[in-house]
Amino acid sequence: MKELDEGKQALFSKPLPQGKVQCTACNHYCVLSEGEFGKCGVRKNAGGKLYSTVYGHTQTLTVDPIEKKPLFHFKPGSHCLSVSTFGCNFACDFCQNFEMSQGFSKENAEGAFGFLEPEKIVQEALERKAEGISYTYTEPTIFVEFALDIMKIARKKKLYNVWVSNGFMTEQVLEAVSPFLDAINVDLKGSREFYERLCKARLEPVLKNIEWLFRHKVHLELTYLIVPGFNDRKEQFGEAIDFVLSLSEKIPLHFSAFHPQFKLSYLPPTPAGKVLEAQKLALEKGVKYAYAGNLGMQEDSFCPECKSLLVKRQNYSTQIVGIKGKKCSKCGLDLSKDFVF
Repeated sequence: MKELDEGKQALFSKPLPQGKVQCTACNHYCVLSEGEFGKCGVRKNAGGKLYSTVYGHTQTLTVDPIEKKPLFHFKPGSHCLSVSTFGCNFACDFCQNFEMSQGFSKENAEGAFGFLEPEKIVQEALERKAEGISYTYTEPTIFVEFALDIMKIARKKKLYNVWVSNGFMTEQVLEAVSPFLDAINVDLKGSREFYERLCKARLEPVLKNIEWLFRHKVHLELTYLIVPGFNDRKEQFGEAIDFVLSLSEKIPLHFSAFHPQFKLSYLPPTPAGKVLEAQKLALEKGVKYAYAGNLGMQEDSFCPECKSLLVKRQNYSTQIVGIKGKKCSKCGLDLSKDFVF
């Protein structure tokens, strides 16, 4: 890899006249003049070329249960090495990881571990006995070149790759990443107004990308973070649920409680009853796997046919109790398309 002060030259870009460059990694499609950064703060025009300034600069390197992502139907009970850099292409007022996503210096986004080659990341995962690698905590799209290089090596070493994403990447990125992507959890944050007001982004590309991932058979789970007073009305839950059902009743849907953070630190935490209300509505409307997250309850998986317990979860401790040979051990329902074991 050619090392430059600016980082590594980006894969997803388009040269423009007068030394400008357009980033094509996400749907902001930032057009940058010399020296300018994109909205993410980590993709920069240097000499008329786009560079990723955080390539190799990892901010987190921790082993997490896969359920923490949350991914409940992919390799239940397994563990993954979580990798992130500084930066994000959203500017969410409620960000739960705002120190990494927005509270950093663009000129000094080196991360906590110095420079690490992709091979070193994979080696860390193997040495720590992780079964896979997750690209998480900040948006992996903004460090996609780094992620993609890691993913290719991880696949050769028989490690799985999972993303936790806001779903705002371009189709070009999806096409490049999907051959090496085993599972993804995408945030479905709320209405068009919610995205524009609180995330400084747009909903439509997210919906389009969720549809793309579903059509291309990437294991997909969705998370809806409930922010009091902004996206916690029953009709708002219903809109998100109806969209999920338009694709499949078996896409796992996680409703998550908000904890006061960043610019919305004045808000109260999401009441447990509100999360349970959303979960109940999803189940009543026909979603087969709906979960109440961040509460320590209502996280078990039940057979959609006979309602027997399939997977028991408590504080990231996971037990497969009702599945045998990829079937419900009680009624025999085929679960091979509902879970990845």
